[in-house]
This record gives sequence, structure tokens and C-alpha cells, in this order.
Amino acid sequence: MSTLFHDAPAGLPASLPRRVISQGRYEAAAMLRNGEQLVLMIVMPLLGLVALAVTPILDGMGNSRINIATPGILALCALSTAFTGQGIATGFDRRYGVLRFLSTTPLGKAGLIAGKVIAVLVALAIQVVIISTVAVFLGWRPSAAGVALGIPLLVLGAATFTALGLLIAGTVRPEATLAITNLGWILLAALGGIVLPAAKFSATMAGIVAWLPSGALGTLMRAALLQGRVDVFAIVILLAWAVAGSIAAIKWFKWN
Repeated sequence: MSTLFHDAPAGLPASLPRRVISQGRYEAAAMLRNGEQLVLMIVMPLLGLVALAVTPILDGMGNSRINIATPGILALCALSTAFTGQGIATGFDRRYGVLRFLSTTPLGKAGLIAGKVIAVLVALAIQVVIISTVAVFLGWRPSAAGVALGIPLLVLGAATFTALGLLIAGTVRPEATLAITNLGWILLAALGGIVLPAAKFSATMAGIVAWLPSGALGTLMRAALLQGRVDVFAIVILLAWAVAGSIAAIKWFKWN
């Protein structure tokens, strides 16, 4: 809690930007110190990347395994950190009264949410560096144009899944949040089009996947990093989920 006033001049409260940055730094450090979070954020995506690169699952997709696998795994990082990780952390903060207390401090509710967004982006940046380094070692060679497109799309995906994670964390009990976000991670990672392209599924399943935020983000990342373009339909779907999730979270989030 002392982070709210960190680096402020003696006798004066910190400005709102400083409070938000300090809270974001605190939240990011808490996420990175959590062993379970690190497994979800780093170990699982790395295992997925290696598995897709050395097995024939992605064969026949018209490109090298690592080139197809990496965009989806980067998208999976956003799901892991923003949806599952932040959802669980927020749910238990809500149970123990941390959210209610912080919302009454000079940080405020908006500052608290902004701090959580900063934490997600910091954690995501670390994930991207690690995953990308391993992918390059395995033969991934993305174009500069693809990277330039992929970064903002990944940030949009993180924002979308943060909103959905906060919606769940703010409306159901922490135990239910834990179950829903973990189950959601498994289902979306395996069947949601985020790791495996929709072409790997049946026509009916592919049609459903295209409307999911996971499918939209996976499609966007593959289009950007493989072809250097933005998939218009996918970005409209992802933006719709981002707006709907944010509005719902603002309307129904309970602070205690």
C-alpha cells in the first residue's frame, strides 16, 4: 500500500500518474513472484511452442512449423496473463478486501484498474521477449512489418482479455473465478483458435471459433506475422469483445 505515495516530494502526496505507475509496478512484481503465475505465463507457452515446433500438428499449413506456431503462442501469452492470471489475482484481492480498501485511497478505482493494466503489459512484454528469443533460436524469422503490426494487436488482445478477466473476477466468488479462468484457458488454448488455426478444425467448429476473442486474436497475429496484413473481420470481432467486456466490467464489477 505504501507504493501509492512512492517517490513523492516530502510532505506532499504523489500525483495520480505516479500513484498509478507505482501500483502497476507493485502489481507486476506480485505477478512475477508468484510461482503458479510464472508456470502459466512462461513455462506453459514455452512448452506449447516447442511441442508445435517438433511435432507434425501444424504440417500442411503452408509454412514452417515455427512460423505458424509463434504467433499463436504469443497470443496465448495475452490470454494467460490478462485473462487467467489477472482474473485470479483480482478475484482473491476482492475476497480479502484489498480492492475495497485501495478504491477508497487517493489511487481510486480508475487508478487501480490502470495499475492492473500496466502490470499486464509489463508481464506481457517479458513473455514476448522470452518466447520470441526461443522462437528465433528455433528458426523463426518474422518481417519488420509483421512485428510492427503484431505488437499493437497483441496489446489490443491483452486489453480485451483483461476486461473479460475483470468481469469474471468482479462478479463471481474467487473459487468460481479460479475454476472459470483456468477452464477457459484450457478450452480457448486447445479449441479456441488461439494456438491452432481455424483450418485445423471442422467447418462448423471453425465458424464458431472465428467469433471468439481467442480465435480473432490468433487470426490477427498469424495474419500480421505471416502475411504482414490486418485481418479486418478478426479485428472487428476483437474490438467488439473489448468494448462489450469493458462495458460489462464497468457496469457489474463489485468491489467487495
